[in-house]
Amino acid sequence: MHKTILLLMFLFAAASVRAADTPEPGPDGVQSAKSFKTRVTRTVSADYLLFLPKEYKASGKTKWPLIYFLHGSGERGTNVWKTGIHGPPKLVRERPDFPFIVLSPQCAPGQRWDNDALIALLDDVIHKYRVDTKRMYLTGLSMGGYGTWSLGLACPERFAAIAPICGGGERIAVLLPDPKKKEALKSLGVWAFHGAKDPVVEVDESERMVKALRKVGCTDVELTVYPEAKHDAWTETYANPKLYDWFLQHQRP
Repeated sequence: MHKTILLLMFLFAAASVRAADTPEPGPDGVQSAKSFKTRVTRTVSADYLLFLPKEYKASGKTKWPLIYFLHGSGERGTNVWKTGIHGPPKLVRERPDFPFIVLSPQCAPGQRWDNDALIALLDDVIHKYRVDTKRMYLTGLSMGGYGTWSLGLACPERFAAIAPICGGGERIAVLLPDPKKKEALKSLGVWAFHGAKDPVVEVDESERMVKALRKVGCTDVELTVYPEAKHDAWTETYANPKLYDWFLQHQRP
């Protein structure tokens, strides 16, 4: 199902600089402290594929777990069906009984995954469809693996578990998390995957993220390294039923 979302996001409050609209500058050669606020209006949009399980309509008020899938750089563009080349949106073409709602946005040409836009889209889908917000799972490959690390660590309270594949992230987001989200981060399920012979994104990228998570007390963290795999660590991963069973073992309170 091809959907389009256009959302208006208000990110900051009305303009205000200290107590005065035009504060006097400090004397030359002297450092002074100032503050700044402004209102920023931002429009974000995305095309996406949405899969609803075969029993979705017949299930009445039943809420369904959701897999949020982020594709790699090769699937960026304006043809949204390219997002179904790999991963869950490919799998559901053969599995109409797949027991998850699958949300697969497309990244615009020349762009990378943007956390604000991804959360806006997720919230819109939650509003329109019967999503079990206790069982939302995030996964992606290559560029989408980076996106999974980024969004999952920025918003750990939103997801029960994440599965980044052949990606990497910012260790500082793990080592210095938002204090309000630290407990959610420590309870986030993480299963990372990588090919040992990956020439595009070295396996060290996943290893360092997993090591950082364990350092801050995360216990539900796994890393699977395929000894002979190169960059394509996703075909074997998404074909493995254990991944989806593992997802369903996790839920938020």
